[in-house]
Amino acid sequence: MDGLGVKILRAENTLYIYRIRQSVELLRRHLDWDVAVVRLDELNKRAEDPELWNNPERAQALMQERTRLETAIKTCRQLEADMNDHIEMIELGEAEGDSDIVSESEAALAALSETASRMEVETLLSGEADSNDCYIEVHAGAGGTESQDWTQMMQRMYLRWAEKKGYKASVIEQTNGDEAGLKSTTIEIKGHNAYGWGKTESGVHRLVRISPFDSNARRHTSFASVGCFPVIDDTIAIDVSESDVRIDTFRASGAGGQHVNTTDSAVRITHIPTNIAVQCQNQRSQHKNRATAWAMLRARLYEMELQRREEEANANADAKTEIGWGHQIRSYVLQPYQMVKDLRTGVESGNPSAVLDGALDPFMEAALAQRVNGEGGASGVSDLD
Repeated sequence: MDGLGVKILRAENTLYIYRIRQSVELLRRHLDWDVAVVRLDELNKRAEDPELWNNPERAQALMQERTRLETAIKTCRQLEADMNDHIEMIELGEAEGDSDIVSESEAALAALSETASRMEVETLLSGEADSNDCYIEVHAGAGGTESQDWTQMMQRMYLRWAEKKGYKASVIEQTNGDEAGLKSTTIEIKGHNAYGWGKTESGVHRLVRISPFDSNARRHTSFASVGCFPVIDDTIAIDVSESDVRIDTFRASGAGGQHVNTTDSAVRITHIPTNIAVQCQNQRSQHKNRATAWAMLRARLYEMELQRREEEANANADAKTEIGWGHQIRSYVLQPYQMVKDLRTGVESGNPSAVLDGALDPFMEAALAQRVNGEGGASGVSDLD
């Protein structure tokens, strides 16, 4: 191997080492390392208390927290230990002139870099409800048929994304547009970390294209808003007083058969104090639709509480990075050129067709990482106009 080849390999090794260290640093920062280590020691001591299981619910919560912290701390330490081992083996192989050891250790270092990236994302999905199933709601913005068609395109995008992730997705509710598309839709996505991934999509999504509904083939801009809410499991109690809600029943719209469209089976529940309204119409039974609507309402209220906590934490840290509900987060440009750009993180794709077919993970991963990094992303839309 010539001298240039050796330098290239060494440069690659340096890059792998940098990436691994960067991942470890991000994981440590996310954990609040010193606090986490002390907390794990405290939890280990409490786990040895024979009276712990006198209160099963509290014991279970403690053991879950202990397992989460222990796994995360071990992950960081193991990554560093493996990296140092591979570096030592590369140095040993070079010192002894053993190219096989060098090659094997460099390959192992490269693989460890990929592992570190995956672990980084998995650790970022460790919020209170990140592992839960979720609801994704999409609502058409101003723009009539254009925005309603965009809403239907987004419904397909999230259904395809869920399919690629191996999740189970179903449409809970959709309201048809006046001429085409959808005014709104709600999708339930079931799978591990569904909410952790989906929450990064909340915000306003902007589409720029030549309108298929415009006989003059003019360029149009459409907007749709997305909200993601965790499905509440039995371990989370959200109390909602019936006196605080208004329940309306009505006939479902769209496909579903004669029974669905001729009886008041659809249910809308409005939470009066917050003015949050949810509705469900995918089941023939009003009872089932009512139960699903209640679950959706509890999810929305729980999401409000999670956002409130996050805003307080961000304010306390003076490092608010998450773009709030109602702000534009991503632009999808189909004409005059093709690009999808996330305005929070600056992540871009020159293949809108793939993105609209569910290739959303790069955008979601970057948004998750930004929550921990505290780095501001790109802002404004002038470069996409």
